[in-house]
Amino acid sequence: MTNDSIKSETEVAPRDPSAVGTIPWAIKGELILNCNCTVFCPCVVSLGKHPPTEGYCQAWAGVRIDEGHYGDADLSGLNVGLVLEIPGLMARGNWKAAAYIDERASDAAYEGLIDVFSGKARGTTGLFKVLVSEFLGAERAPVLFETEGKTRRLIVGKQIHGEVVPVGGADSDQDIVVTNTEYWMGPDITVATATKGRVRAFGRVWDFDGRSAEICQIDWKGPR
Repeated sequence: MTNDSIKSETEVAPRDPSAVGTIPWAIKGELILNCNCTVFCPCVVSLGKHPPTEGYCQAWAGVRIDEGHYGDADLSGLNVGLVLEIPGLMARGNWKAAAYIDERASDAAYEGLIDVFSGKARGTTGLFKVLVSEFLGAERAPVLFETEGKTRRLIVGKQIHGEVVPVGGADSDQDIVVTNTEYWMGPDITVATATKGRVRAFGRVWDFDGRSAEICQIDWKGPR
């Protein structure tokens, strides 16, 4: 899909606010995440019952949407950047979150992605509505998600510069993958580390080079 075809989705009728939470949506693609944990994030297997290695979580994430829609709005080819802050145990909530939405998104796609990543759209990301106590906001931005070999790279203007690579295993051709989990992002999580993890956004100044990272193939949907 070309950039022009994505922009042309402005013909889609504006959403009805009362319909939020009932609109069918789906996203397939890849998510990368880098947090301040010094070793692989314990939340993947403990499902938030074990605290982050530093006692609190600060993270950035990037989502590449290969195929997706929100109602009639096409989301395919768009990227999203996220900033997350969790004060303690993930399952206890009180999260703060912010989203950077691909500047190529149509108005309908932009609003739909805000609904998805704020949890209002329900479904896979519906837990955000419960866990996020403060949504810091959403902004349109140039969101670049690149893949070069095994390296994944997220660049969101001057706000997020991130790069993650899988942690090497005994067989260099095989990634280390935690499989068959109940993690909300997806059942199979590739163990990774950040070669660059810089955030300068919403008053946060974070540098997580060398810290924990994750790579996950996502297949999300809603509202159920």
